[in-house]
Amino acid sequence: MAGDSRAKVIPLHKNSASARRHPSTLARPDGRASAEQISAVVHDIDGRRGVAAGASGDAEAAPSEFVRRVAGLAAFLRERITGDYDVDEFGFDPHFNEAVALPLLRVFFNDWFRVEVSGIENLPADGPALVVANHAGVLPMDALMLSVAVHDHHPGRRDLRMLGADLVFDLPVIGPAARKAGHTMACTADAHRLLAAGELTAVFPEGYKGLGKRFKDRYKLQRFGRGGFVSAALQTQAPIVPCSIVGSEEIYPMIADIKLLARLLGVPYFPITPLFPLAGPAGLVPLPSKWHIAFGEPIETTDYEPAAADDPMVTFELTDQVRETIQQTLYRLLAGRRNMFFG
Repeated sequence: MAGDSRAKVIPLHKNSASARRHPSTLARPDGRASAEQISAVVHDIDGRRGVAAGASGDAEAAPSEFVRRVAGLAAFLRERITGDYDVDEFGFDPHFNEAVALPLLRVFFNDWFRVEVSGIENLPADGPALVVANHAGVLPMDALMLSVAVHDHHPGRRDLRMLGADLVFDLPVIGPAARKAGHTMACTADAHRLLAAGELTAVFPEGYKGLGKRFKDRYKLQRFGRGGFVSAALQTQAPIVPCSIVGSEEIYPMIADIKLLARLLGVPYFPITPLFPLAGPAGLVPLPSKWHIAFGEPIETTDYEPAAADDPMVTFELTDQVRETIQQTLYRLLAGRRNMFFG
């Protein structure tokens, strides 16, 4: 063949050293991308699409939130596989709460119950506080919605550590999940430990008496126990924040309680609602009532000595003050409510 017989090589880039590579392929020599790198790639793609389509700033905000959730889930799965995650002495797994529990609960919080939140500024930016709330609704959906309200509406996105009934932690799947979400059994010792550690803690003094009351008694607070929660707050000098929840009473309107069945099943009550048990599993779907969660002004405990926790008169006085504050706030919120489903 005439001329130069060597094959002519056409470079793909004029300067291979300056060929454009995405930063995510440079960070890890083994080729495995981290969740943050995955997020960067997807965010870059979404940004290019937004520019091409002339997307507005509001339109770009939605993909970024979606990307954040995908990246969080990817990081969560990686940590589960590698075992590279930490839990505290109560079993709290912050990453599980952020990547699994809260996203599931937000479906109910934002779309089903359409929860309004007020008074969130009454919760401290840091340090301990004891949130005391009314309890109702057959199943403790109010506690779950309260945890979302604090995490998503507080400027510091604080985690709320709830004190729950022993029965919750004895249930398969639900019990371990509750532990991982940061909750523990309702006892004075655990309340004291959480508050002493500077945690934002929640308690529902009505207990089963509140959850299992009939619909005709809705929004009438039951007895607040013996004031154990006040003792824990006094011992740790933590402020008490009254919290009033409207909307939970209507999700499962309880018209009767079959006590014989409850005793046979070992549960505190067996509810009869307009849909349960007649409608079968469909009766477990909560009614879409409109909710309002209101945090009241904190009641300071620093005016008392820690030894006042052993004074029954002091604990009774504070317990009654908290209960009356919640009850009056419930009446006020109900007075401004036009309809249970539309607020």
